[in-house]
Amino acid sequence: MSPEKFNLIVTTPRGMESISASELTDILNRMGDPSPKVEQTRISGLLTAKTSLNPVEVVEKLKEIVEKEPWFIRNIQRVIPIEEVVETNTEKIADAAFRLAQIIPEGHTFRVTVEKRHTQLSSREIIEAVAARINRKVNLERPDWVVLVEVLGGLTGISVIKPNQIFSASKHG
Repeated sequence: MSPEKFNLIVTTPRGMESISASELTDILNRMGDPSPKVEQTRISGLLTAKTSLNPVEVVEKLKEIVEKEPWFIRNIQRVIPIEEVVETNTEKIADAAFRLAQIIPEGHTFRVTVEKRHTQLSSREIIEAVAARINRKVNLERPDWVVLVEVLGGLTGISVIKPNQIFSASKHG
């Protein structure tokens, strides 16, 4: 997996990765991406995808599809948009988060959320490094923005999104 290789992280039930990969490919085709690249990772229940579509818009469109056709999505559990991928290194993660966090308007709040898989880095270390670089107020309960850090072994996906910009089948199914 090279850093440019994904802009979506997708969770599925364990053992359903290949069926879920086909489902995701069909959905992205239907949304207008003629050739998305969906890959199984070495992490059980986790896929990555590279789409030519805007990853945050994919999440919004998924929500619309499920509102109209709840049966359409069967195996995909969550779809997480990724704006930048860096090597898993606290400094590189903090740099990318700082660049992406420039979209957080003055007066708005944020929270750093870390999901780690296959890494020895501590969540606290990542959160402190990222939060120290962002000159906005922290709100852990009801933030305006979420700085999302998704560690997948040697690569980390980062996004700065609104709290509702992750697709979760359990919330929409």
